[in-house]
Amino acid sequence: MAGLEGIEQPRGHGRPTVTARWSPAIEDERALRALELFGNPTEAEVSLPSRPESAATARRLAQVVVLRQWRLTPRMTEDAVLLVSELVGNAVRHTGARVFGLRMRRRPGWIRIEIRDPSRGLPCLMPVQEMDISGRGLFLVDKLSDRWGVDLLPRGKTTWFEMRVADR
Repeated sequence: MAGLEGIEQPRGHGRPTVTARWSPAIEDERALRALELFGNPTEAEVSLPSRPESAATARRLAQVVVLRQWRLTPRMTEDAVLLVSELVGNAVRHTGARVFGLRMRRRPGWIRIEIRDPSRGLPCLMPVQEMDISGRGLFLVDKLSDRWGVDLLPRGKTTWFEMRVADR
């Protein structure tokens, strides 16, 4: 295979392999399982290990809360999940923490999602160029949320964003 020299390829062993595909039903199941395993971030802060794979768990928790528990639109869910992923990525990459916390709140007309970490280093909104391949996280948070900020704590900080929602 051109360009893949030296990289081990899966072996067929004579029978076709079935590749798992994304489906809403499978993702819902994983999201509900994450809620069972880690807790509900609307009831108390959920602590997650500061590892890249925790971003998937945080996304699943946000998805199940925003879409299923709060019954908001798929578009609102998609945006919230993306922004959670960006803030978690920043916490994992830039804080040196062993854990971070996820908290989700809803009040009339608004949702608020918070990521707490033990670093007091402030995130910085950087100018973004069209061809940049990194550094877009806070740019996305700034563009897709209605407001965002950082609250310094005695030991660390909470980075948060809020989005307006239509109450029914």
